[in-house]
Amino acid sequence: MPELTFTNDRSASRFELRRGEELVSVLDYRDNGRTIALTRAFTSPQHRGHGYAAVITERAVGEIEAAGDRTVLPVCWYVADWFAANPDRAAVLEGAAAR
Repeated sequence: MPELTFTNDRSASRFELRRGEELVSVLDYRDNGRTIALTRAFTSPQHRGHGYAAVITERAVGEIEAAGDRTVLPVCWYVADWFAANPDRAAVLEGAAAR
């Protein structure tokens, strides 16, 4: 099975996950310089059911955490559910410091 590759296509405002050369999942975002709103997770229909949405969300959140200069606003229902299932990652959420 080809390796998964994660990239941040800043010109398109989306994270991309590829299996080999094939695009399998994207996570769209809007960045206002303080907060990154994760607006839509999408996996190609033929690739659904393999956990790609979880992989791209995990890697995107990891990249945002590593940069350390933005918070996350989970606009997409999938991303909100991912944070609910991963409460250990909630420190990066917008408003988390106020909690």
